[in-house]
Amino acid sequence: MADMTSPSGRQETEVERADRNLNELLQELRVALPGVQVLFGFLLVVPFNQGYGRMTAFEQKLYFGALLCTALSSVLLIAPTVHHRLEFRTQDKEYLVLTANRLTIAGLAALALAMCAALLLIAHLIFGEAAAIVTAIAAAVVFAVIWYGLPVWRVRRRRLPHREGASGPGGRRGSDPRGRGVGP
Repeated sequence: MADMTSPSGRQETEVERADRNLNELLQELRVALPGVQVLFGFLLVVPFNQGYGRMTAFEQKLYFGALLCTALSSVLLIAPTVHHRLEFRTQDKEYLVLTANRLTIAGLAALALAMCAALLLIAHLIFGEAAAIVTAIAAAVVFAVIWYGLPVWRVRRRRLPHREGASGPGGRRGSDPRGRGVGP
């Protein structure tokens, strides 16, 4: 296959682009998975601690919800690796990249939910209901804005048609593709 310029501006074939995208995705998973594993390990030992018996029925259900969300996150974030191994040498890497991307996004959403549930549980145990609700809502907003809102906003902003008379991406005269100004 001949070299061509991809949407990223790189000179690469579709196969090279799929290889690069999969490698980047797998590198990102190497960052997320240790956090999920630590949270899951912590949650697995909670019932064996002395304080677990003093938890209310609500707290026990909340704990179990956090545990289930963490397990789901683990399944979804590990799935791309399993798919890669099972689909090894099938020449369908583009499908693998798209599927792995979706699984990763869902896995990170499950992780955010698990972390919010764990924060809700801990805040409820330490400070009571009102503080727990405020903590969980604040955490959910932070996750929603930083993990999802900012990237979605950036993608939508870049896709908007350029304003009349402006030059360069983002509709600003003299800006580079990363949105930084480079001059008048």
